[in-house]
Amino acid sequence: MSTDHGATERLFSYGTLQLQSVQLATFGRLLAGQLDQLPGYRLERLAIRDPAVLATSGKSHHPIIAPTGCPEDCVDGAVFAITPAELAQSDACEVEDYRRERVRLASGLEAWAYVDARSRPG
Repeated sequence: MSTDHGATERLFSYGTLQLQSVQLATFGRLLAGQLDQLPGYRLERLAIRDPAVLATSGKSHHPIIAPTGCPEDCVDGAVFAITPAELAQSDACEVEDYRRERVRLASGLEAWAYVDARSRPG
């Protein structure tokens, strides 16, 4: 994985952060990432009401994940190396429906992921 820009954090994305337009709008650069999976979670859809988020992504529904506790459930995505400042920028862009949580990916890497805020912490 690239360690561009002094990255010290990992962020797992299963949705809009994989879009180049969202990366540029959020971080001002394209992110280097690698494909990975998050076991024990399922993918759902969330209706977006925030006009700024709608404008950035161009999508009325975003994916959201919730823990199931079932290892057979798995979410595909990518893990990106980012700086602590970029992680704070990402937090600022997320709507209240998401909560940032530390997760272990199928590769064994630990990363942050945005999960359904209504779910119990994994």
